[in-house]
Amino acid sequence: MILLLAGLLGVIAGLRTMMAPTVLAWAAWAGWLSPEGTWAAFMASPWAVGVLSLLALVELVVDQLPSTESRKVPVQFGARLVSGAFCGAVLGTLAGQPVAGLLAGLIGAGLGTLGGAAARARLAAAFGRDMPAAFIEDAVAILGGLLIVAAA
Repeated sequence: MILLLAGLLGVIAGLRTMMAPTVLAWAAWAGWLSPEGTWAAFMASPWAVGVLSLLALVELVVDQLPSTESRKVPVQFGARLVSGAFCGAVLGTLAGQPVAGLLAGLIGAGLGTLGGAAARARLAAAFGRDMPAAFIEDAVAILGGLLIVAAA
């Protein structure tokens, strides 16, 4: 089950790079997850919550700008893969399977990046503009991330 959740959290990273680690940090800080005694224990710190939350908010704003590059360019794609792999490794560590979690998060991030871009393009075409599609994608990333870490 945890590997499925790691893959799904990777999908969230594919939608919004910083949302997946942010919801993980919030969940660890709130006690929903227990990374104590592992390499991922820092995720429960107020510093991790604060820094990741700030980065996620900046990403939500920057994503709305017309000058923002496609998520499929190498740097953007790579960041999403790293985020998904990291988040998958954190969840996998909690179940004693860090490498499997990393791989599940990595695969999920690749799928989320490509699938999210395609879904947003279709939504934007249906709305006749991108902003409503972007807000829907934001909501899916936030709510989906929270549901995934709650299930973990």
